[in-house]
Amino acid sequence: MTEGPYVPWSSVEHFLGASQTTSYRLSAPAAHPEVSYVVGDGGRDIALYVELERRSKPPISPLPLIRIDQIAERGMRMARIRTTQATLVRDFHDLLNAVADRIVTHDRTLDQAFGETVRSWSALLNRPRGLGTEKRIGLIGELAVLSAIARSEDWQTAVEAWKGPYGEEHDFGLPGFDAEVKTTSSEQARHTIHGLGQLTPTGGRPLWLVSLQLTRGGLGGRTLSDCVRSVRDQVTERAPTSRDRLDRQLAAVGWDSEHPDDERWHLRHAPIALAVDEQLPRLDIDSVPAQFRDRIRDVTYTLDVSGIAPPPTTPTVLANLLLP
Repeated sequence: MTEGPYVPWSSVEHFLGASQTTSYRLSAPAAHPEVSYVVGDGGRDIALYVELERRSKPPISPLPLIRIDQIAERGMRMARIRTTQATLVRDFHDLLNAVADRIVTHDRTLDQAFGETVRSWSALLNRPRGLGTEKRIGLIGELAVLSAIARSEDWQTAVEAWKGPYGEEHDFGLPGFDAEVKTTSSEQARHTIHGLGQLTPTGGRPLWLVSLQLTRGGLGGRTLSDCVRSVRDQVTERAPTSRDRLDRQLAAVGWDSEHPDDERWHLRHAPIALAVDEQLPRLDIDSVPAQFRDRIRDVTYTLDVSGIAPPPTTPTVLANLLLP
């Protein structure tokens, strides 16, 4: 028997590995309720035993992998908290310690301690993490094109041309052409194409594929937060009536200023713009027999444009792309 407010995993792991049982009393010797951490069932599982007050019942667990039942232990009625999932025993160990700490250190009842622990862990695990790396660098690429359009035209035109956040077929729609922006952190210019329509020109309008390759840039790079801040500041200064639209676009793609990032990026190579025509390898709806088109629900493929030379002339607005 060992006294203490916390059971180290290294000790528990020893008894589990040796298939031995043991018990750690976490509450003071004369304190009530008695709280003990138990390695039981021949050293095959762990549980928290909490003495029940007179007429009290164990709380009901809202989690299917955690069971709470009532047992008799040394003449006492006790609640036993255990998991049905052996593969989660290491994580369950931390949860048991958290419940015990609330009871022993903070004088919470078992109901309160278990409920508070479950709610706090659920809030932590369910809290949005913000954009993943792929979406962050994708947004950086689109903001680079947005800034290039603004330098060539103006900020209002650039913001109005940005269609990607609204689920349009292509990321940008300009008076003379559409543009699809693809950004990767790979050493090769390999991009994931979602659907047969992403590289299919619409309405007879020319379509350009803009390919950007980023690499982590250390102190000299730009974070997504830096890029967003730069674009918002310039829109505020030069096209204030477009600020609300820009903010809605950023929200639509998942940007949240409450989840800043610290990954810095810079351009691995100069971006290229490629005409989406018969010279560009791709899949489109015309490659599917007409009688089967309604049955193709989802297509995702990887396109490698490494080594493909850009055409002699490209739209001016897609030239000299820089991270904002």
